[in-house]
Amino acid sequence: MDYYEHLYMGEKAKERRYGILQGLRERRLLPEVYVIMPPLSGNNILEIIPSALVYEPPYRDQEILVMGIAVTYWEALEVAGQIVDELYRRTGGFCLRDMIQGGCGFLEGKGGKEEVC
Repeated sequence: MDYYEHLYMGEKAKERRYGILQGLRERRLLPEVYVIMPPLSGNNILEIIPSALVYEPPYRDQEILVMGIAVTYWEALEVAGQIVDELYRRTGGFCLRDMIQGGCGFLEGKGGKEEVC
């Protein structure tokens, strides 16, 4: 598990930052802690999951990038909203890869150019 260099934290999560990050490293059960990350599959922009699921299939078998951490699901929704808002302001679109790596590609097909994220 890797952390985004500008990790987003909810207000309650900021108060418990050290304990939460240490708990994730030690694979401890952290009730009410949610992890925000790019989706493993599908057309979603972000995925919000309870921290306990990070070490269960299918997530434990993947290299995941944690973009945000929150305490309570409602705080996770706020943090995800902040990430999407900044994503749009920085890139002018919703290509998360563009924000993380600095570039989206384009695929030429029958219908013209299509953004590939």
